[in-house]
Order: sequence, then C-alpha cells, then structure tokens
Amino acid sequence: MSDSENLPCVCQGKWPDLALNLMRIGAGLAGIAVAVGAFGAHALKDVIDLQAMQLWKTAVDYQMHHALGILALGLSAVVIPEGKHPAIRRSAVALLVGIGLFSGSLYALALGAPRVLGLITPIGGLALVVGWALWVVALWRR
Repeated sequence: MSDSENLPCVCQGKWPDLALNLMRIGAGLAGIAVAVGAFGAHALKDVIDLQAMQLWKTAVDYQMHHALGILALGLSAVVIPEGKHPAIRRSAVALLVGIGLFSGSLYALALGAPRVLGLITPIGGLALVVGWALWVVALWRR
C-alpha cells in the first residue's frame, strides 16, 4: 500500500502524487528555512554586519513564506481535477525557481558575494509573482 492510499482524502481515497510531492517539497523547504535562519541568528551574528544580517533574514522570510505556499499548493492539488495539474506544476516550478533565485541570491550577498549578483534577486521576485499568478489562474479555471 502506498503512502497516498493511507491518507484521508476528498478525492476518492487516493491523494494525487503531485499533491504529496508538493507537500514534501514545501515541508522540506520550510525545515531548511528554520535551520538556515537559526544558523544566521547564531553562527553568523558575529561574522556579518547588520546590513548583511538583514539580507539573510529577508532571504529566510521569503523562503519560509513561499515554502508554506508550496505546501498549500500541494493541498490544492487534492481538490483541483487532475486535468488541471499542469497549471499547478507550472506554478510550483515558478515558486521553486523564485525561491532559488530570490532567497539564494540574498543568502549569497549576505555572505559577501559580488554585488552584481543582486541583479538576480528581482528576477527571482518576478518568478515568485508569476508562481502566485499561475496558481490563481489554476484555481479560477477549476
């Protein structure tokens, strides 16, 4: 019996694999955000300056917020018909790319990467916005 057959569901007994995978990814990213946040608060507090610490905190906050969004996206994949799952997948990809580019570039900048890397941050922010917009479209077309 697979994991998806053991979970309660509004989708006739079996959770879609997409839903489970997105919830796993979201939970994993949230856990990483907690660990990275704690690392910044404790291990980096005497190593980086206040401005760099603020960048670190912003990166952690955005990673956590969007990890929770991916968790919720997974839950929405339970109630959205599987025929609409490509839209959910596109939303998830955009959110993951956004987290990587936005938070990743801020983590790197906080640790002293060249300032030119800051050019990537708004691209990541745009990917996050696109991810949310794609989710709205998927829900709207449900």
